[in-house]
Amino acid sequence: MPSGKLHLVPLGGLGEFGMNCMAVRWGDDIIVVDAGLMFPEAELLGVDIVVPDISYLLENRQRVRAIVLTHGHEDHIGALPWILSELNVPVWGTEFTLAYVEDKLDEHGLLDDADLKEIRPGERFKIGPFTVHPIQVTHSLVDCVSLAIHTPLGVVIHTGDFKVDPTPTDNRLFDLHAFAEYGKEGVLALLQDSTNVERRGYTPSERAVRRKFDEVFARTERRLFISCFSSSIHRIKLAVELAWQHGRKVAFVGRSMISSSEIAEDLGYLEIPEGLLVHPGEIKNFPPEKVCVLISGTQGEPMSALSRAAVDNHKHATIEKGDTVVLSSRIIPGNEKAIYRMVDHLFRREAHVIYEDGSSPPIHVSGHASQEELK
Repeated sequence: MPSGKLHLVPLGGLGEFGMNCMAVRWGDDIIVVDAGLMFPEAELLGVDIVVPDISYLLENRQRVRAIVLTHGHEDHIGALPWILSELNVPVWGTEFTLAYVEDKLDEHGLLDDADLKEIRPGERFKIGPFTVHPIQVTHSLVDCVSLAIHTPLGVVIHTGDFKVDPTPTDNRLFDLHAFAEYGKEGVLALLQDSTNVERRGYTPSERAVRRKFDEVFARTERRLFISCFSSSIHRIKLAVELAWQHGRKVAFVGRSMISSSEIAEDLGYLEIPEGLLVHPGEIKNFPPEKVCVLISGTQGEPMSALSRAAVDNHKHATIEKGDTVVLSSRIIPGNEKAIYRMVDHLFRREAHVIYEDGSSPPIHVSGHASQEELK
């Protein structure tokens, strides 16, 4: 057994939602897993976002070798612009994750100086004394991995966010075999997604949402607005497929929704039939029953497209009496008031609002593992 100490230093994401960031140190070498941000509580007036305290990394800047990303959600990559402005180290991630990172760094004027390195599930790579094995997992976003980090003392597995979806919509299966092999060989430490640790059973497959979506498309007589996380590519893909089947044009509204859909289409995760997509400014040119709007803002963010549309303050998205609005996402703790305020505004506009209420079939399924999967 090699002499020395292995340090696992959580910089965020433990005991809280968001700001996921973990430093792994052996001797004079440190790698950082994820670099997420967190949105503040309502009482933190004037604060837009919260990023990890990276004092530890700055104190050891000569030891930091790289940042390795598990997936592209904001609570795992959102702090990169702030961290990279202080520590310009290589960033490793899957193809889709790096596409999100490129978009974000470009927005902050940091892309030209960034050193981005693509990883592929199953292909190991070495950073200093660490050998990292990215393992394909399923989540609410595409191209996600867990990381088996081989250290001189043993293997540390950082799962990132995951659920075990046996029927993923992109047919990219969770690599159970790799986890089983590590179980046989022995693991030094397991750092595991615990978001749904109190939920019994299994988290439903993403395909479980299709039946409810199909029902909504079939019975909606006027405009249909669907709001989900802009990174929920599986959900966006489903909405696009059903819009095509039900004869509705599709418009993407909201910067993040437009950006995500373009990235997903460019990388082959989203296929949009020719003639289906229309510019948001063209929505008004089509009969209400022929339009489906995919719009960002499920969490009631004050300046989001859906929040503005709910108070008739969006130049393209106008919600009128009889329109249907679907909120296909979970409520992130701390956002309850903002979401319910937005829903109240939608009801005042006499829209039909559909959101997750525990009924079956579901309008939303979680991207996080429940108790049986965690076992």
